[in-house]
Amino acid sequence: METLQEYIQACAENGPYQCVLSAPSGKGKYVKTVIRQIGRAYQCENYTSTQVFHENLEADCLAGLLLRLMETAYTQLHAWDGTWEYALRITKKGKILYNKKKSIQAPPVKMTHNRKKRYLIEENTVVPPLVDMGIFTADGRVVRSMYDKFRQINRFLEFLNDELDKLNLARRLRILDFGCGKSYLTFVVYYYMVHVRGLDVEITGLDLKEDVIRHCNETAEKYGYANLHFERGDIQGYCPDGGVDIVISLHACDTATDYALYNAVKWKAKLILSVPCCQHELNGQIRSESFGTLTRYGIVKERMAALMTDAIRANLLISQGYDTRLLEFVDLSHTPKNLLIRAVRTGTSAFAKEKAMAEVENLRAEFGAEPTLYRLLTLSEHEKIPHSS
Repeated sequence: METLQEYIQACAENGPYQCVLSAPSGKGKYVKTVIRQIGRAYQCENYTSTQVFHENLEADCLAGLLLRLMETAYTQLHAWDGTWEYALRITKKGKILYNKKKSIQAPPVKMTHNRKKRYLIEENTVVPPLVDMGIFTADGRVVRSMYDKFRQINRFLEFLNDELDKLNLARRLRILDFGCGKSYLTFVVYYYMVHVRGLDVEITGLDLKEDVIRHCNETAEKYGYANLHFERGDIQGYCPDGGVDIVISLHACDTATDYALYNAVKWKAKLILSVPCCQHELNGQIRSESFGTLTRYGIVKERMAALMTDAIRANLLISQGYDTRLLEFVDLSHTPKNLLIRAVRTGTSAFAKEKAMAEVENLRAEFGAEPTLYRLLTLSEHEKIPHSS
């Protein structure tokens, strides 16, 4: 082999499952292109310094695309077909360097029980928020000490992605992130929905801290995330214009989670994703003569109160027409915040609603529990609903 076309053909002839083109020649508009095999076709991910653009490619067009990109845009190509790893480089003097060796960097395509975990956002993808968070290096590799956070973020995206196709994706989705804080995950959600799924979404982050909101808006502008913006305010005073499809609430402290859930129900949000935090309210309330052993010991009472709080929240959401699940967010070894409430508005049966509410009433009667979400949902519409702290 002597020509660039022959080397490219050697890289492509066995149907590589991944190709990475890098080291831009200065003639193209992207900094990197990653081509992944999806079924019998390919998907191209073309990266700028802040964005990624996707396009589909037929399998028999792969060699032609690789040749064109190496002639016009890049000077390095790596490809893997499950058996071999191919490396191709064009030097500054135009010399072609080619190498083929047994693949040790990437796993084989066909694996059984030891299949490598596939993440919705894969390593070797340049995601600006993850780079700024210190989870990815500038070239898209996961920082070794941040793998737990990398897995946690992907796990959250899986919870979201599982429900997306049940929504009306033919129109713009409105998403509210309450108590967004520095909004690292908000930026990743926007990146995934817009740049990976190709959806039309508008995300609003809401927080009480003015400096945080200013920083987040500046960051969204830096990334070019046109439909991601942040506002200062309390969820109780927030009036959405045109409704809300998805409400996200991550680590809203104590009863702030209840206000987020209440407003999501009031707005008839189609999907709620909430990771509660600091469930202190019931710990100061619950007592029981029949089950005194559960409330006698401080540490037992504290943990039971936290679990009871979220179980009651889940039942109350069911009573409002939501198919509700309590899910493990990440392994216990990774973080203590390990429970996520996922609620999908499906219109549960009258029997399910009544049963869920009866179970809540039984707990209230036995333990003297008066959770905030219960109070908010059962208040008369003529009564004033107090603001969260």
